[in-house]
Amino acid sequence: MTMTVHDADVLPYSEFLTEEHHAIREMVRDFATREIAPKAAEVDRNARFPEETFKALGKLDLLGLPISTEYGGAGADYRSYAIAVEEIGRACGSTGLSYAAHVSLGTNPIYLFGTEEQKKKYVPKLASGEWLGCWALTEPGTGSDASSQKTTAVLDGDSWVLNGTKQFITNGSHAHVAIIMAMTDKSLGSKGISSFIVEKGTPGYSIAKTERKMGMRGSPTVSLSFDNCRIPKENIIGQVGEGYKQALTTLEGGRISIGALALGIGQAAFDSALAYAKQREAFGQSIGKFQFIQGYLADMSTQLSAARMLLYHAAWLKDHHKRVTLEGSQAKLYASEVASKVCNLSVQIHGGYGYIEDFPAERFLRDAKLCEIGEGTSEIQRLLIARQLGL
Repeated sequence: MTMTVHDADVLPYSEFLTEEHHAIREMVRDFATREIAPKAAEVDRNARFPEETFKALGKLDLLGLPISTEYGGAGADYRSYAIAVEEIGRACGSTGLSYAAHVSLGTNPIYLFGTEEQKKKYVPKLASGEWLGCWALTEPGTGSDASSQKTTAVLDGDSWVLNGTKQFITNGSHAHVAIIMAMTDKSLGSKGISSFIVEKGTPGYSIAKTERKMGMRGSPTVSLSFDNCRIPKENIIGQVGEGYKQALTTLEGGRISIGALALGIGQAAFDSALAYAKQREAFGQSIGKFQFIQGYLADMSTQLSAARMLLYHAAWLKDHHKRVTLEGSQAKLYASEVASKVCNLSVQIHGGYGYIEDFPAERFLRDAKLCEIGEGTSEIQRLLIARQLGL
């Protein structure tokens, strides 16, 4: 029998990924193991954005993985991109977060909604790693209420003039181009929001604050300020009032990438715990021989496998041009919460060593928590899922 898109919920895992996908995983894992993982602790400790890694990712065509070759990308599908996020996140949560933010948020909106001129001007530079991108939606006091934008954009002759502040912007300090959500007509609510491209160095555009964070320390998070920031009229993305609709589409894909990031961090925590359980001895045997530890590891492995199924099911649907509001939220919710549980158990299995920086378990736990917050909190995901269920 020929399977159709509507049979997705019964497709076996092997049907989600092809040999090409497995080859991409092998390539990314090899690079991440050699080039990213060895400096993950230092990147975290020094809160250092690893620019050299992103140059290398650009040379490997990974920064433009889901972008068509017409605009300098690799022309791969979303499953390939999810695999890359998972493997990079497995090596370093900070690098995985900045990678996902650059591709899903800093590049994809221009690629999906921009004019031909905008695509040709910006996307090849973003896909090659020559430029880094960021996306600015969140504001102080608004949080998950993305429709209540306080940043404004007013048309003045041939320019838009932006005023306001954005908060918790990943990659903001290093981005050469930022995509900014701003209110163009407050009376229309969410339908009065538009999106704009702002280049680094534009007068009136500045970094207001760099955050000191619990985890993901090597991925810069900043506040951006706009003080009569004047940009060309043609820097609006799409039409006036389409920004919120664009944001919803962007977030649908972004949730899959954050789910993949959580999965990668959780997998790294499990790998570390399993290796430690096999080599750490107590009472004359490895602690992996004790039933409690075996139970922990069995649960961790099972939950990660279930998260992986949800995640690649959602990516498969996206590759088949289906809406993934439900599936993407389910994957992001489950993968992020499983990652936190797995990382917490990894610390527990490591015992006292799990609490010190000599072992990576404590870093995994700190990094994983962000995945329950970014791209919509777990509470927002549950709300979205409930709405899709008709509640």
